[in-house]
Order: sequence, then structure tokens, then C-alpha cells
Amino acid sequence: MGFLDNVPTTPAPAGNGVRDIVFAAMPSDLEGFKALPQAAMATPFDTAALTVLALCYYPKNKELSLAMLDYLKGPRPLSTYDKQFIRDRFMDKDYVPRSYFNGATPQNDYEPATPYTVRVSENPYSYNEENYAKLYITSGGADSPRYVQLRLGKDGKWYLWEQFLLADIRPPESTNPWA
Repeated sequence: MGFLDNVPTTPAPAGNGVRDIVFAAMPSDLEGFKALPQAAMATPFDTAALTVLALCYYPKNKELSLAMLDYLKGPRPLSTYDKQFIRDRFMDKDYVPRSYFNGATPQNDYEPATPYTVRVSENPYSYNEENYAKLYITSGGADSPRYVQLRLGKDGKWYLWEQFLLADIRPPESTNPWA
């Protein structure tokens, strides 16, 4: 019999999960976005990954991107400030949201691999606030993951509360005159 044989073991703390959210194709409109299985927003992981997807549309179709984000925000739509903030972040860096898809790196100009996959992770502190989740997504152009905060609605869906995905990252290799 060992020294600690009678001490009960403690289960591993919850909140160290990683999920790959896979999109077979990019929807062409808001109805296609809402038809995605993840659009049921049954888990905070799904809503976090959908946030990346919605932001990817902004450079080509601002109205569609904002409509997708409004859908994800549920009863609290984007404010004028939110829209201005997003616009400012896209002034010259349309590649930032693509960088969150697996395979997208500065070396390939942030061209994601297919199927489009977003890896979303949690940590032991992700659920410190009741009815909120803070999940993390890694960018191929950043040294540390960025987070998305989600809020559980009365209807059981996880809504986008705020996102911090549009911070600066390393530029694509094609823009580097020394590469």
C-alpha cells in the first residue's frame, strides 16, 4: 500500500476542450448561413466559429456580413459603434478573418484549407461568469489565440456578445517586399 492510496483522485477540471467546427462550403446568402447546422447555436463553439465565417464576408459584401453578425447577436444587434469598429479594422487587412481557418498562414496569403475548419478552444476560466462563455480561436498569423465572448439566451441558444478577432496579425508574405 502506497502513501497516497487512500486519497481520492480529483477529476480533471472542466474547460480544456478543443473542437474543430467544419464548414463544407461557404454559404452564398443569409438564408444559406441560417441553414448551416451550426446556426442552431446550440453550443458556444458553433457560434464562435460562425463569427469567423460571418466576418470573412465583409470585404466583398458588407451588408451580408453585418446581417450574419446581427443574426449571431440575436436580441442585441450590432450598434453603430460596432459597425464603425468593424469597418475601421477592414481598411487594409481583409485577410484577418481568413487567418482563423485551419491551414491559413502568412506563407500562403491566408488561403484556408478545405473543408473550412475553425478550431475553437476553452480553458478552465471560460465559464467563470454565469451564462457567458469566453472561447479562443487561433490565427495562423498571431502568436496567441484571440477570444470571442458568448452569452446564453433564454431560448437556450448561445449568442455572440463580443469578439476580439480583428486585431492585427502578421501580413501575408506576398505583401512583404523582402520575402
